[in-house]
Amino acid sequence: LMRWGLIPHWAKDPSIGNRLINARAETAAEKPAFRSSFSKRRCLVPADGFYEWQKTGGRKQPFYLQLKEHRPFAFAGLWARWKASEDETVQSFTLLTTTPNEVAAKVHDRMPVILPPESYDRWLDPELHDREALEALLLPYPAEAMEAYPVSTLVNSPQNDDPRCIEPIDA
Repeated sequence: LMRWGLIPHWAKDPSIGNRLINARAETAAEKPAFRSSFSKRRCLVPADGFYEWQKTGGRKQPFYLQLKEHRPFAFAGLWARWKASEDETVQSFTLLTTTPNEVAAKVHDRMPVILPPESYDRWLDPELHDREALEALLLPYPAEAMEAYPVSTLVNSPQNDDPRCIEPIDA
């Protein structure tokens, strides 16, 4: 398994990964923490939906976003290998984010990059190093293929691994 929160190979402390759970698609190729992974270690992160929190006044309402077809998809990710010691290596990843489509924009100012299946091979191609060609894949997913709805604040606690976390509620 990989740890969510990229730990660059040069990191002195793995806690840096706590701050690197996302990388902006527009700048990942040039940022020191992501540059090497953007060039050589791209990955797909499977999912069937994701959460974003909408700030309204002093409260945050969680929303669940998914494809209207309710099928699994893949986020564009980057991964790294960090040597914790002679005997231990930690593999970690980050999700690339982009400007939101019209559905996600109602909830948040960013969204993870969802790659269409026809882009998987190109994104994973180890011979592809052209920054512009790679960045051209990192677009907002078509809004007409997505839906978002409010869900219970049960999702705010990792202890709640429960189907109720993705059930729609009246907000």
